Amino acid sequence: MRLPILAVAAALLTASAAPARAAEPIKVGAILSVTGPAAFLGSPEARTIQMLADDLNAKGGILGHKIQLIIKDSGGSPEKAVSFAKQLMEEDKVLAIIGPSTSGETMQIKALCEKGQTLMLSCAAAEVIVNPVAKWVFKTPQKDSDAVLKIFQHMKKTGVTKIGVLASNTGFGQAGKEQIEKLAPANGIQIAASETYDKAATDLTAEVTKMKAAGVQAILNWSIEPAQAIVIKNARQIGLKIPIYQSHGFGNIQYAKAAGAAAEGVIFPAGRLLVADVLPASNPQKKLLEAYKHEYEAKYKEDVSTFGGHGYDAFLLLTDAIRKAHSVDKNKVRDALEHLTGVVGTAGIFKLSPTDHNGLGIDAFELLTVKDGRFAVLAH
Repeated sequence: MRLPILAVAAALLTASAAPARAAEPIKVGAILSVTGPAAFLGSPEARTIQMLADDLNAKGGILGHKIQLIIKDSGGSPEKAVSFAKQLMEEDKVLAIIGPSTSGETMQIKALCEKGQTLMLSCAAAEVIVNPVAKWVFKTPQKDSDAVLKIFQHMKKTGVTKIGVLASNTGFGQAGKEQIEKLAPANGIQIAASETYDKAATDLTAEVTKMKAAGVQAILNWSIEPAQAIVIKNARQIGLKIPIYQSHGFGNIQYAKAAGAAAEGVIFPAGRLLVADVLPASNPQKKLLEAYKHEYEAKYKEDVSTFGGHGYDAFLLLTDAIRKAHSVDKNKVRDALEHLTGVVGTAGIFKLSPTDHNGLGIDAFELLTVKDGRFAVLAH
């Protein structure tokens, strides 16, 4: 009788001496345009979320779980985004998808995420992503309607009433153009000329010449592609000295550098990340913005951009929701995410709700300008 008892005791001792099995990692997918024509969006986003995941894992993870990032490079292709979304949901069984980088890709997989009941935290800006609200779909960039209103407020203040509109033929470009056309009449703005151009355009002289012929007082360009720098250069080359406004898609200093001296004085709305160093110490975002800017630029040897910030905010909101839910159950995390308020991010202070899956208002924007080749807060 003693032998079985001893055997059981030995087995228990062996089991207690064995190390505890580590908790399963939290799988988080990301569909980002790391390469290709939208790499200026996806590359800083991918680098940012990898940096944040590494930092978090080095501190022990979250709720005892490490984060396992699965980053897919869509190259800006909606077709690849769809394929990757299916793979991440069906094969990898991810808790959430960060991205895509572009509005066009996001709209292609929005229904898939709804059907698959998988959280998506898009890094793209078009308002149609979250309007109307979809249960499983969120986005971190500010609303394009608020960006338009911020610009119109400045136009009214400076007496601009007659404008020319240029927009790229992308999801972001066309969504912004719709908002401009929708909001212009109520804000006393006449659109005297309107042109859509190819996102890969290398010469937009014909388009800006039409703006000049229409006698516009200012140009408003809506784009996230390098072509927005060409708009500026071509407009100045044909002698247009009128104000040029850009969307919040201008928030990468490389665009200003590409336009060179022609970029001086360009006006655009953006979050405060690009001017973190000049914010007053009392600003609630300053500490986070400076910390992110310092770590990113030290690690990757390149200027921080608002686009990387969108990835930062997506990762931040997701991990905050996991903590608030105190669970990795997707339904509990989704519910917690939908009720996050007062979360200080790079784009603003998020206040999410069942009727607002973006959580940012017009106050998330500052009007910036290009001064001496750098971004600066526009003097009011």
